[in-house]
Amino acid sequence: MELPTLSGQRHLAEVVPSVLATLGVPGCANTLDLPEAAGACVLLIDGLGAELLRDHADQAPVLAALATATLVVGCPSTTVAGLAAIGTGLAAGEHGMAGYTFEVPGCGVLNALRWRRHPGGGDLDVKPEDLQPLPTTFERAAAAGVEAVVVAEAKFAKSPLTRAVQRGADYRGVRAIGDLAAETLRALRESPGFCYAYHGQLDELGHRYGPGSPAWVMQLRQVDRLVESLVDGLPSGRMLAVVADHGMVALDDSAVDLDATPSLLAGVRELGGDPRVRYVYAEPGAEEDVLAAWRETLGSRAWVVRRDEAIAAGWFGPRVSDRVRPRFGDVIAAARDDFGMVRRTAEPLESALVGQHGSLTAAEQLVPLAVARR
Repeated sequence: MELPTLSGQRHLAEVVPSVLATLGVPGCANTLDLPEAAGACVLLIDGLGAELLRDHADQAPVLAALATATLVVGCPSTTVAGLAAIGTGLAAGEHGMAGYTFEVPGCGVLNALRWRRHPGGGDLDVKPEDLQPLPTTFERAAAAGVEAVVVAEAKFAKSPLTRAVQRGADYRGVRAIGDLAAETLRALRESPGFCYAYHGQLDELGHRYGPGSPAWVMQLRQVDRLVESLVDGLPSGRMLAVVADHGMVALDDSAVDLDATPSLLAGVRELGGDPRVRYVYAEPGAEEDVLAAWRETLGSRAWVVRRDEAIAAGWFGPRVSDRVRPRFGDVIAAARDDFGMVRRTAEPLESALVGQHGSLTAAEQLVPLAVARR
């Protein structure tokens, strides 16, 4: 089975460095050829894949008209990795925020959204600044004298994930789409700096009801109104770049329950990832047996590879540091089509979701890049 390769494609991690380059931040390159600006905002719409926007362009005419380019988000196509790409300007192979759940050697499997042990939920003794020690894009901006502001949900202001990938910013907590728009425009008016804004409800409804469902479509309309409001309110000389962290698919009925499939558990020490991409941590010496069992059991429903094969195909970006390499597992299984690898016993909430993401299909990998400048 031929493996998909992500090498040589424009990446989500290039967005903020390109923006900062237009603002004169040293060491940043405008690889996306963004227009020069006196100040800029990157708005991330969680879960808005390029294919979803294309298929529902009539529901989001403003955003669809502005979206003239697409980017890949890399593996895994998850929120944790996407926010880290924005927050570091690097792909997962360097920032090391390897997905929804992943093993931190010597500590255990981390749920990076909840910052708890997975799946049990107990405390995990790992500091965000140690897990992701690289300078953030916000720190780089501030060091160059460019004010950096994050406008996102108030409940995330002091979360470990925020500390890992957004430290260095002035965090301004909001509670709904109205104050998200108002606070973002205020940040752009106040100073010629860099603002990052985040909207997460489209992703939430996609998970619960499925991408393209009536509820999801209604939320997409609200997202388009948000973008329209920001474009209309842009101060002179300011730029808005709208992106997403991943797309989404609705799982079909063929999902395998890993917790109930003995052939997929033999020789396995830990499991990480999510229903669309799984990191398999093998018992010492069992790596090849685990690889063979997963390939035989899953067949053509997933790309099942050794970690080094995934690295060679560019799944985690152009470079993978020794610091983060073990986090990706010994074997990686990435779902094809609309297949899923759930854990109904260990992950009942996640397994019940309709919409999922994380793998390498175009529906999950491709996100829009929409740019407006006043």
